[in-house]
Amino acid sequence: MVNKVSQPGIREAMPLLVSNEGVWEGWYRYYDAHTGAMTDQHRSRLFCRFIGEPGAEEYHQTNHYFWEDGRVEVRDFPAWYENGRIWWDNELITGWAAAMQPDDYNRSTCLNWTRQAEPGIYLYEMIQVNEDRTKRARTWQWFRDGECYQRTLIDERFVTKDWANFTDTAAPRN
Repeated sequence: MVNKVSQPGIREAMPLLVSNEGVWEGWYRYYDAHTGAMTDQHRSRLFCRFIGEPGAEEYHQTNHYFWEDGRVEVRDFPAWYENGRIWWDNELITGWAAAMQPDDYNRSTCLNWTRQAEPGIYLYEMIQVNEDRTKRARTWQWFRDGECYQRTLIDERFVTKDWANFTDTAAPRN
């Protein structure tokens, strides 16, 4: 008889990620790493949620982007939990996210991902939340062929934990 060792579910294993569940709104700002010039900016609304049976939930994030010229884009990022990380592998990205170790204050998450259609490009993302989990700052460092060429700075505020009943479809007013 083989002893099967069960691993904890995502809610038990990744409490920092779980504390981000809900709706977040903010700004994405892109900068050229060589000149420092801003190359793009847009508002955002992110739905961070857990779907499935308790103990077997999967993480699912849906990002809504809003540009001043009226363009809107929606991207879906389903993920699964395995060995202390959540993992993505979809038509846009492949990568993972994990709580940063050590982080004595339990406020930092690190992500690494690549874009499927852009060979030679990868990025690392750092997410820091405040103590109340009401604001967060995210930084993306983009690398192409081993050289940082772009940075993205994201500032967000927490809107509601009740993502299932959030119905506002207009661009955020932040």
